[in-house]
Amino acid sequence: MTKIAIIGAGAMGGAIATGLLNNGYNATNLTVADPSDKVVEHFAALGAAATTDNVAAIADADMVMVVVKPWLVEKVLAGIRDELRYDTQSLVLIAAGISSEQLCGWLRKPDGKLPQAALVIPNIAVAIGESMTFVAPVTADEQTVAEIVRIFDLMGSTLVTEERLLAAGTTLASCGIAYAMRYIRAAVEGGVELGFKAVDAQKIVVQTVKGAAGLLSLPGAHPESEIDKVTTPGGVTIRGLNEMEHAGFTSAVIRGLKAGLKA
Repeated sequence: MTKIAIIGAGAMGGAIATGLLNNGYNATNLTVADPSDKVVEHFAALGAAATTDNVAAIADADMVMVVVKPWLVEKVLAGIRDELRYDTQSLVLIAAGISSEQLCGWLRKPDGKLPQAALVIPNIAVAIGESMTFVAPVTADEQTVAEIVRIFDLMGSTLVTEERLLAAGTTLASCGIAYAMRYIRAAVEGGVELGFKAVDAQKIVVQTVKGAAGLLSLPGAHPESEIDKVTTPGGVTIRGLNEMEHAGFTSAVIRGLKAGLKA
């Protein structure tokens, strides 16, 4: 099993570590590095190796995941670059907005050598094994990319894509978590207005969203064909859909996605 070192166990790095441990990854093959003693103690209690020392964390790793805020990436890479074994270790960078050009510039040695590297963008649902993760190879070969995909497939679905689409993937899948939550919250509030208790309305809406997603996971499924199955002529569903469209529902969703991309 690939030995993984995760540098940075904040919201995303911690979610990845948790997702690995909760989805069958052997804790003895995971090392977590974070400056917080509390975080280190948490993952040590779960059986993973944990340390505040980034260099120590990568010593035995096959794959090093750097999961820090974008403005910290250069500093973190500078601290481990001389200890990275470019011939035997791969590097996964998880930090929105960092380009392959920047990554290569920070990692390139005087002789021009670079490690097997990729840019990866999961979303926060990685902690519960339901992430949509994007992988953009930088210098990673097919074997390395396949291993990255295998690991992230343990925690959801993975798509290998071009670097130019990472920002779009972020707004669609990472920001998309918030957009989906906003729909759920609105539907719950609507359920309360219809007469349900808030806790019951949330249960109803969450299960309904899960059911919709499950239907679309079937081979050949398409949103419109599934909608057609529940929109009888003159029925309440089509009335509801049309009212939402009169209020600009589809346009608002698309505009929101595009606004997130511009940011």
